[in-house]
Formats: sequence, structure tokens, C-alpha cells
Amino acid sequence: MAEAEPTTLEPGGTNAVGRMLGLLGDEWTLLIVQQALQGVSRYGQFKAALPISNSVLTARLSMLEREGLLERHVYQSNPLRAEYLTTARSRSLWPVMLAIWDWERHWVAEHVDVLPTMHHVTCEHAFSPILSCGSCGKPVAAKEISATWGPSGTWERSVPESVTRRRSEADPTHGGAGLFPETMTIFGNRWASALMGAAFRGVTRFTDFETSLKAPPTLVADRLRAFCAIGVLVATQNEKRPDWAEYRLTEKGRAFFPVVAATLQWAEFWFHAPEGPSLVQTHRTCGGDFVATFSCDQCGEALAGHDITIVPALVGAAPRGEP
Repeated sequence: MAEAEPTTLEPGGTNAVGRMLGLLGDEWTLLIVQQALQGVSRYGQFKAALPISNSVLTARLSMLEREGLLERHVYQSNPLRAEYLTTARSRSLWPVMLAIWDWERHWVAEHVDVLPTMHHVTCEHAFSPILSCGSCGKPVAAKEISATWGPSGTWERSVPESVTRRRSEADPTHGGAGLFPETMTIFGNRWASALMGAAFRGVTRFTDFETSLKAPPTLVADRLRAFCAIGVLVATQNEKRPDWAEYRLTEKGRAFFPVVAATLQWAEFWFHAPEGPSLVQTHRTCGGDFVATFSCDQCGEALAGHDITIVPALVGAAPRGEP
């Protein structure tokens, strides 16, 4: 089916990373996809599940249909009624949603919702996902992955390409959408997610973030402040240049790597630059290509979306925190 075909990018244009950041670096997009993966399909259901305005929901649904993440299906003609069904492209985002759920439940103690438990059908246990290397099958951490630019990979070509009209800070619904509030601080904004990616690639200085991403200095400063506020970056003083501040990943920040790995994997699968991939990643431990996979911490088997069930949250807890 056409929905399963990757998008071929323009030669010399925005690469897979930029396309992914422009698409997923939007909190409404992530939240609508999250709800769709749980079975929500109709306009009224999305409205009931999310604090979203009619205009924003209509625009995002149209964009998700255009980008191949949802398929509009008319189920009634008089009056006209349509539902939005998931596609192979959106269903393959389950590792991203799983990684977000796991990070939030481990690192956001004051989360406003009670997160559900994930159950692995294969071993019949509640589980946590373990990021593993597809080449050797062993668990991996961010420090064990070497990443270099691929044939289509440059900072310029990885600049986020926006596919939606950016929501104004004056929007009355702003601030109410964060069902995963800290994840959205990191990933629910295309420039924030690009900055986090730069931090994982070793960028530490303000001017280097600004130069690499070609982002306005006020925007870089705002994101760095937000990241320090939630504890994923820490500002340190350079020993040789006391007037230089360096921003380094904390343990909490490094723990976000599975989300980054899952989104990059999704990007390279669905967006093909004719020159080749944007990033080449190697697992230093085994020397093989790093292919991000997730395994069950209980039985060690590779996870698949259809083998995971959600155990409902406690009675009285808001179920909207489910990935």
C-alpha cells in the first residue's frame, strides 16, 4: 500500500533528521498520534481526550493525513462523518511512545498523571524496555554509540523543517497540552529537540549551539534555561575560561537517549535522501552498525508493538498519560 512507502527527499534538501524534527517536534502532533495508537479515531474523541482548539485539531489532522500518519476514512455520507485511522507510518512510532513512557515514569516524580503498566504478552510479565543493539543484541547506553554524519548529514540539512504553523505562546490552550510535560519541554518543540540532539553529539557551548543549529540566540537561551530547569542539562564553568558556561547532559538527560534513538530510527526508515542516510551510528562494543531495538527486561526477548498491552491506570487516575 502507498502508506507503507518511504518518502523520497529532494537531493541536497532537508534530510531525514530535519524532516523528523519538523514533524514530530510538535506537541500536538505527538499527542494526537499517541491517542490514535490507543484507538481514538473520531474528531469528537480527540477533542474529548485533548485540551485542543477546533482550529488546531483540524489543522493537525489534515497535516497528519497529508504526511501519511493517519488515513481519513468516511464511514457515513449523510451527514458526512469521517474517522482517522493509523497507518504503517504512525504504528511504527510505538517504540518512540514506549521510550517516552519509560523515561517519564523513571525521571518525572511529580508527573500529573498515574502512568499505566506495560505488559509483555510473550512472557506475561510487566516490563521495562531495554534499549539494545540490533547487531549484537546487547543493551546499550548513549556513551557506547559513535555517531558521524552520513552522506546527507550536515547541520544545515538537519535544521528542522516545520510542516505545521507554529502555535503562538498567546494561544489560550498553551500549557494545557503537556500530558507528558517534561518530554514535551525536550521534544515538543522542533528547536528544542534539535538542541537536545546537538547535546548528545557533544555540543556544550552556547555559541556552538547557536552556530550549529543556526537558531536565534534568544531561542537557544530559552531552551537551555528550560533544559536546566528540568534537570536534563547542567550549566558548568569552563576551567580554562571562567567567562564561558558549558551545558552538559546530566544522568537524567542521558537517560533520554532511548527516545532520541527511537526517533532517529523512525526518521531514517521513513525518509530517504538520495545521497544516503543522515547519520551513521556504530556500537563501539561490538563494532557493528547500531540499529536501535527494544527488549523486555524480564525475558530478554525483542519487543514488538503487537506483543505489548496496557494495564489501565488506577481507578480515579487520568488515563491520558498512557503512551
